Amino acid sequence: MSNLEQDRSAPRRDRDRDRDRDVDPPRALADYDLVCLSHLRWDFVYQRPQHLLSRCARARRVFFVEEPVRGDSVPRLECSRRDCGVTVVVPHLPGDLDDDETEMLLRCLVDDLLADQRLTHYVLWYYTPMALGFTGHLAPLATVYDCMDELSAFWGAPRALCERERDLLRTADLVFTGGRSLYEAKRALRPGAHLFPSSIDVPHFRRARARQSEPPDQAALGRPRLGYFGVIDERIDLDLLAAAADLRPDFTFVMVGPVAKIDPAALPCRPNIHYLGQKPYAELPAYIAGWDVALMPFARNESTRFISPTKTPEYLASGRPVVATSIRDVVDPYGREGLVAIADTPADFVAAALRALQPSRRAEWLQQVDAFLARGSWDRTWAQMESLIGAAVRANRAAGSPRIDPCSTT
Repeated sequence: MSNLEQDRSAPRRDRDRDRDRDVDPPRALADYDLVCLSHLRWDFVYQRPQHLLSRCARARRVFFVEEPVRGDSVPRLECSRRDCGVTVVVPHLPGDLDDDETEMLLRCLVDDLLADQRLTHYVLWYYTPMALGFTGHLAPLATVYDCMDELSAFWGAPRALCERERDLLRTADLVFTGGRSLYEAKRALRPGAHLFPSSIDVPHFRRARARQSEPPDQAALGRPRLGYFGVIDERIDLDLLAAAADLRPDFTFVMVGPVAKIDPAALPCRPNIHYLGQKPYAELPAYIAGWDVALMPFARNESTRFISPTKTPEYLASGRPVVATSIRDVVDPYGREGLVAIADTPADFVAAALRALQPSRRAEWLQQVDAFLARGSWDRTWAQMESLIGAAVRANRAAGSPRIDPCSTT
């Protein structure tokens, strides 16, 4: 804490000079900046936040504030700008703090961020309601809650999460939801919520339809190959994966992605199951190009009740037939429209994969896929969100909403 106080006591003219040299005034870039509070790491997996906020950063400054890293003796912020224009902000805190001390220090660090970057006209964008504990004193131009998961259903969810989410649903100017099931659940608490399901970066994943060099760690694996990319956590039905591998030892199952929140020792170990680890977003099409079928072997439990997997349209854009378990937001619309095969038992899952390997309807199926994917894109989704945010900012300004000068908070 003393370091933060010492930093604030530095000569004002020196700090102003540094800011003038390093940071463009926010008004020169856009009418507002955006500060995102997230429970996710920017560099973990490339998904909804990255798609949306990288587009937001084309027109304004965007600061992506991650959950703190524990262990540093001196509280500090580590800021790094990504090629897409987003500045990733990582708080570093001592490891021996209780919840109240953590939120007090995070509040100070966020205040410093706003002051140092001259963030006086900004929108707050939440992915985690828990951030209300250290940002509730701020007065942004508008507040957005982009609800992409039912976080309370995840393992290890904080006890205060549900109460804080209710507060955020009640007070946010805008609530966006990432899938229809989630939308229907949140609409009961926030009737004005907006549904923005997962979109698709079609040109990126369409590259998987072309012939290309195989990644070295996949090239020698046998065929047919059935692949999955994404986080491997409590949402994956490991028993289904193991049983399917046992039923078809001639199939090769490729699992691409990081293991999170589960013991790696719990992963089924079979000669025909291969865990290749996390891969950069840019390399995913090269891996998918070497698969014969794409898989979504999700468990049917509380943690998957409201998910709307972004990988569904990404698999389809890649031109790979898809077999998935009966996740509600996959069954409707993808299963209903005949774009994805739905199966829950190991025998049915394997049978669906066998049918997917048959090329009889491939050309017709690809036409259906491309027609479906043409309905939306991340560019279109962000344009609609940006329009709503602009309207909320204008409405709040017209109403004369009071503001707090971040430089004056303590």
